[in-house]
Amino acid sequence: MSESPAFMQLQIMSKRVIAKDTHGLALQRPDGADLPAFEAGAHLTVKVPSGITRQYSLCGDPDNRGTYEIAIKREANGRGGSVSLVDDTEVGQFIEVGAPVNAFGLDEKAKSFLLVAGGIGITPMRAMMWRLHNEGLRPFKLVYLTRDAQSTAFLDEMKSEPWAGNARVHHDHGDAGQAFDLWKLFEKPAPGCHVYCCGPKRLMDEVKDMTGHWASSAIHFESFGADTQARADDRAFTVALARTGKTVQVGAQQSLLHALKAEGVAVPSSCESGTCGSCKVRLLAGEADHRDLVLMDEEKRDHIMVCVSRACSDDMVLDL
Repeated sequence: MSESPAFMQLQIMSKRVIAKDTHGLALQRPDGADLPAFEAGAHLTVKVPSGITRQYSLCGDPDNRGTYEIAIKREANGRGGSVSLVDDTEVGQFIEVGAPVNAFGLDEKAKSFLLVAGGIGITPMRAMMWRLHNEGLRPFKLVYLTRDAQSTAFLDEMKSEPWAGNARVHHDHGDAGQAFDLWKLFEKPAPGCHVYCCGPKRLMDEVKDMTGHWASSAIHFESFGADTQARADDRAFTVALARTGKTVQVGAQQSLLHALKAEGVAVPSSCESGTCGSCKVRLLAGEADHRDLVLMDEEKRDHIMVCVSRACSDDMVLDL
């Protein structure tokens, strides 16, 4: 079976339910050969059966070169990627997978680690735990926050060795109905400790607020996507394309990326959730409503991620 230069053809060797609406997939080369190495925190780009691409964190042991493990939370009201990957695949099927990419790696200079995961954000943390356990040199603790036991991926594993002494799992709807007190974790910065946080935006915002007195270089975040849901105050706007002179109308309930593609304008894209950076376009005029998780503050003056961001003004001009 041939492979494109950018993607590998991997076979689904196992598929199992690991929590409510959450499935784990194990992927291998059909000949059993080693896969490209990855570091904890890396993700894969996966072409789901519907044809779109989505990114999923590798959650397995980085020392296992024969298998990639990913976990998918099926979002019935999402953009369709997770539904296709869960509903349209079965054991033995082949899917196209890109090489591992890591923008959330463990800092080699850190002396210890505090890992904070919310929901499906446990996936990169599980790989980090395996890396640190195998290394056996630097201590780590995991705080894993979920709604309830049924929605907690890898719950039994987190209660067992080798994680039992390093992992604390808290259910907001099961532990006396109380939210976890994050401030106790961050009140006093620990010298040499690095914080890694992955989960819903609300959790990451809370951690960001509570770690303002920590060294910024010691705080690391990864998100599974910006808020792509339409907002009540979203409105239509007009985009002028400087290179072609073309004008594109973007509807109130339509993304800028989809409006451009509907008019035959070729724009690179991948995640469609404001996290990968592939659809960055130069903004020549107008005011952008930035909703991505990629652009640096200094880039927001003259760039826009067209998959999730919109216009605050009635018109904008793009370098297309």
